[in-house]
Amino acid sequence: MSMNREGRPTRPEAGEGTKTDTFTGNRALMLEEPLIFELKEEEGTGVDFADAPQVESRLGGLERNRSIGIPGLSEPQTVRHYTRLSRQNYAIDLGLFPLGSCTMKHNPRLNEKVARMPGFADIHPLQPTDTVQGALGLIHMLGEWLIRLTGMHSVAMSPKAGAHGELCGLLAIRAALEARGDAREVILVPESAHGTNPATAAFAGYRVESIPANERGRVDTEALKERLGPDVAAVMITNPNTCGLFEPDMIEISEAVHAAGGLVYCDGANFNAIVGRVRPGDLGIDAMHINLHKTFSTPHGGGGPGSGPVVFSEALTPFAPLPFVEQQGEHFALIEEETAGEHHGQGFGRMTAFHGQMGMFTRAMAYILSHGADGLRQVSGDAVLNANYILRQLEDVLDAPFGDSGPCMHEALFSDCGFQGGLSTLDLAKGLIDEGYHPMTMYFPLVVHGAMLVEPTETESKEALDQFIGALRSVAERAKAGDQTLKAAPVHAPRRRLDETLAARKPVLVYKEPERAQAAE
Repeated sequence: MSMNREGRPTRPEAGEGTKTDTFTGNRALMLEEPLIFELKEEEGTGVDFADAPQVESRLGGLERNRSIGIPGLSEPQTVRHYTRLSRQNYAIDLGLFPLGSCTMKHNPRLNEKVARMPGFADIHPLQPTDTVQGALGLIHMLGEWLIRLTGMHSVAMSPKAGAHGELCGLLAIRAALEARGDAREVILVPESAHGTNPATAAFAGYRVESIPANERGRVDTEALKERLGPDVAAVMITNPNTCGLFEPDMIEISEAVHAAGGLVYCDGANFNAIVGRVRPGDLGIDAMHINLHKTFSTPHGGGGPGSGPVVFSEALTPFAPLPFVEQQGEHFALIEEETAGEHHGQGFGRMTAFHGQMGMFTRAMAYILSHGADGLRQVSGDAVLNANYILRQLEDVLDAPFGDSGPCMHEALFSDCGFQGGLSTLDLAKGLIDEGYHPMTMYFPLVVHGAMLVEPTETESKEALDQFIGALRSVAERAKAGDQTLKAAPVHAPRRRLDETLAARKPVLVYKEPERAQAAE
C-alpha cells in the first residue's frame, strides 16, 4: 500500500493499483481512514489521568508485562475515526440487503422508541420482581403470542440467538429421552438444513448423519424413513428449507420420526415466510427456535444482540429450561427453581444466567402489536411475493435449479451454471458491490454448486426490487459473456478485492509497528 505525504495510506485507482492524485488520499466525500493503530503513537493520550499507583499483583504471574499498543486519541479523533469507518459499511438503512436465510429487513423506528422507554431500558436483572412487573408482563405476553403463532404448548424465552435456541431444544430432547431411559446418539440432519443444525447437534454430543435432498430440493422422505431406528434421537429439519422451499411432507416426516421413538426439531429461522399462515405445531414439531431478529424485525448483524426463544410441544414442555415467567393472578412471577410441576418440572437447568434480551423482547412485541394477526399474515405473503418476483424476473439470465419445483417461499436460489471464461459466483458478487449492493449469500446451500441465495423480505418496494433486479441482471449478463473485468471487481469500493482465503487462514493478529509495516510492504 502506498503512503501520502502525511504517512497515511492511499486507495489504489481502479485498474493499475496506483495512488490517487489527491493530497489526502480521499476521493471527495469517500474519506480514506487508516487503522486506529496508525493514527497516533500509544504515548499520546486524549484524557489526562494521574499515574496509577504501584500495587502488588494478584494475578499469580499472569499479569501483562508489555504495552497492549492502544493509541491515545482525543474524543473528536475517536468520533471521526469510527464515523468514517461506518460510512464504508453497508446497512439495511442504505439499501436492499439480499442475504438469503438471514431476513435482513427494515427495523421500524417505533420499535426503537418503545425499547428506550425507561421502564424497559433502565431495569436491572437483579431487581426484585415486584419492581419489574411491567417487564415480566411483556415477556409473558410475547411468549403467549409466540405460542399462538406456532401452535405449540410452551415457550422458553431465555436463549440468546438461533444457534443457542437449537442447543436449548436439543438439550430438552436429550432430557426427555433420558427420562424414559432411552439414551440415543444420532441426530439426522437433511442437506437442505441450516449449517448451524449439524454443528449444534455435534456440540450437544450427538453423532450427525446427513439425509439427502431429492431432485426438487426437498428432503428425500423415503431415505429418511429408511434411516430411522432405535439410535435416532431426533431429526433437525429447516422448514421452509435453505433452498427457499416448503417441505410438503412435513407431517409425514413427523409421524415417521415419532413412530420410531424420536423427536422433531424445526429450525425456525425462516418463520418469516410462514408466520400467520402455518403453525409448526400442526406439523408435528416438538421444538423450534424463533429468531426475533429475523421474523420480528429486531436489529441484527455486526454482532449485536439476538434473541432465539424456543417453543415446545406438550411432550417436551416439562423438560424446558429455567427460568420462565408465570402469571399468578395479577402478579407475574419469575420461576427459577424446579417447582413448576407440569411446566419445566423436569427441566435440564439454565441456558443463561439471566432471563433474556429485554431490548429484543420490547422491539418484537411492538412489532407484533403494531401489525396484529392480519398484519403478520400479510408480512409472510409479501415476503413470498417479493422472492417469487425476483426468481421469475431473473430465471432467464441466471440458472434457477429449483425454478421448476413450483413457487419458492422467502428466498430465490440461483447458481453460476452458464458463466463463461472461468467466472464464478464470487466474481458476480464482487461485481454487485460496484453496483452499490451488498452481495447475496454465496455458495450456500451446499446442495447447489455456486449457489446464490437472495431473500428480499417484505419491506422492499417494487421500485427497490426492480433496481436490484436490473443491477443483478447486468452483472449476470457480463458473467455469462465471460467479461474478465469482473475478475478485478470491485473497482469502486473503498478497498479492492482481498485474498479472503489467505485472510482466513493466516490472519495478522499481532500489531506491527509502523516502520515494520512499511518495510514489509
